[in-house]
Amino acid sequence: LNAFFGLEMARQLANQGRRAHVIHGNNVLAHVADTAGFVQGITTLLQDEGVAIMEFPYVRDLIDHGEFDTIYHEHLCYFSVTAIQALFASNGLVLHHVDPLPIHGGSLRVFASRVDALSPRQPDASVEQYLAAEAEAGLTSPEYYRGFSDRVASVRTGLRDLIADLSSQGKTIAGYGAAAKGTIMLNYCGIGSETLAFVADRNVHKQGRFMPGVHVPVVDPSRILEEQPDYLLILPWNFKDEIVEQQAAYAENGGQFIVPVPEPRVL
Repeated sequence: LNAFFGLEMARQLANQGRRAHVIHGNNVLAHVADTAGFVQGITTLLQDEGVAIMEFPYVRDLIDHGEFDTIYHEHLCYFSVTAIQALFASNGLVLHHVDPLPIHGGSLRVFASRVDALSPRQPDASVEQYLAAEAEAGLTSPEYYRGFSDRVASVRTGLRDLIADLSSQGKTIAGYGAAAKGTIMLNYCGIGSETLAFVADRNVHKQGRFMPGVHVPVVDPSRILEEQPDYLLILPWNFKDEIVEQQAAYAENGGQFIVPVPEPRVL
């Protein structure tokens, strides 16, 4: 069904007898404005013994690692386990398990079920561990979030200084990964075509186009070995290990990698 999910749609499906054993949503909960209505829809559509599985970026990783470049218009919320437990509880679900994931610089996969199930699940040790760790770290207090902007600004200053220093030495620099986070990084830091020769990306639909706002051309990764820039700025830094492995030939030829987050550095 090509339509927005929410309480009304869930009611329509449930009235048709189309209730689900499993509702799985990867990186959708953080994108909706009406989070309560979305969760109410899950509760309505879920069978009594069903399970809802949601994934979303973890706010603690975002704050602790300064991952500001994952914040863009599609992401309306960033959740802690404390927050998601309260959201679920107030809309008829019980959070009973949490798994960490490396996606988006640190995400959570959470499992929930109906509070009014015949045999309701209880939160396991993973939930209790996250709640205790968040309380100890201060995630429930505004003080925890203060200073985030200062650390974000330091990433910009550090990356601009690093690239300016390399450019002054006559070094050539290109980027890798025309991802959304890369667009945020380049625009916030004011890094454009005057500095980057190109951004390589394996997605053929992006090749031949430009990074929005900074007008850096997006090219096929074959250009990396053809031109052998001195440095390659990894924009989707959360996949840096995979990208470094992919570009082993570039490194063997003397190329070096720059990673901007959590602080700009040369690998």
